Amino acid sequence: MKWYHYIACLFAGAFLANSVPHFIHGVSGNPFPSPFSDPPGIGLSPPMVNVAWAFFNMVVGYLLFRAGKIEKSNKIGITVFLVGALAMSLMIGNHFVNKQEIPTHSSAEF
Repeated sequence: MKWYHYIACLFAGAFLANSVPHFIHGVSGNPFPSPFSDPPGIGLSPPMVNVAWAFFNMVVGYLLFRAGKIEKSNKIGITVFLVGALAMSLMIGNHFVNKQEIPTHSSAEF
């Protein structure tokens, strides 16, 4: 494999990992930060925006996965893919630790 295949493997893992939280929150009907929220990446976006953003990430991740020529016989390619997924997962977890909470109403307010 050429060096750029490994770059594609790395970013395939990152894009596919990034699709997971957006997809889960979107299909669950929960607002979640996205690049389209106000402020970007901090405010909350509607569920449908998150589903669309997750789908975009899945498509790009799939295309990069194919471009990376990832095969089960290529242990280095799979490792680079998993490193990309782990790195993105850690970055996402660190970033969203302080995300805005969904407002809830207590029964005393009604």
